[in-house]
Amino acid sequence: MSLTRRNFLTLTGTLGASLALGCASTTGNGPPSRPTFSISLAEWSFHRALQSGRMTNLDFPVRARREFGIGAVEYVNSFMKDRARDAGYLKELMTRSDGEGVRSLLIMCDGEGDLGHEDTGARLKAIQNHEKWLDCAAVLGCHSIRVNAGGRGTRKDVAQRAADSLVRLATYADGSRLNVIVENHGGYSSDGSWLAGVMKIANHPRVGTLPDFGNFALGDNKFYDRYLGVEEMMPFAKAVSAKSHAFNANGDESSTNYTRMMGIVLAAGYRGFVGIEYEGDRHSEDDGVRLTKSLLERVREDLGSRREE
Repeated sequence: MSLTRRNFLTLTGTLGASLALGCASTTGNGPPSRPTFSISLAEWSFHRALQSGRMTNLDFPVRARREFGIGAVEYVNSFMKDRARDAGYLKELMTRSDGEGVRSLLIMCDGEGDLGHEDTGARLKAIQNHEKWLDCAAVLGCHSIRVNAGGRGTRKDVAQRAADSLVRLATYADGSRLNVIVENHGGYSSDGSWLAGVMKIANHPRVGTLPDFGNFALGDNKFYDRYLGVEEMMPFAKAVSAKSHAFNANGDESSTNYTRMMGIVLAAGYRGFVGIEYEGDRHSEDDGVRLTKSLLERVREDLGSRREE
């Protein structure tokens, strides 16, 4: 049985203090703190600083609050790779995030095997590899882990295998009620219609999507329409990733019309967190995060005003 945050904090003697700071699990579609959507920060925005050692995973929630005024974060498993079940490390991470009043929303999981693998043994191993991150997410009070739906074979076969794996992981997480969500992240998954089809096959309330504004490369220099792809994934979305790369002089993202994209997100009834994920190199990581946040705030105000008219 997976370890929940409540169990963990009881064992470490910090339950009262942590719950007092609002660490209860939420779903991506829970009540927002803003009129339309709330803003979170994805750790991948600092991947260069993290990979160089200039920043650690433990620094992330503190920086999110103190330097960017953001109170909700999305972790990446590669920056705490061997720490998924390290009780002391997770206690320290919670102490830092709770001390800043920062909520842990999800863990993005990579490098744990293909959930649509054609070999049954390899696929079962991949499922097992992800289970520790469900345990970790439960301890941290997250609502989801983000996984990939990779695999070789026909579109139909990979979809069937991926859906089965997603349901198995959601079943493993029954006790903690965690979601297992898939991002458009290369291969078949960057085809919005294919990923929406996987969701329909899985047909599980805690299996969903994490639409990313920018990950629609299909290979051979072909790209899926990003607006159509997000629209197709939104009925199943439990989180949203506002990918950004570069900005023009007006503060608009160069590849994605954020007003149009967030209109699609809100039209689907989504009112949860939208995660800043700056991935460019034209601006520094810090500036990229600030530019993305400013753009989202401007779009939120604009769309909120339109809703009131």
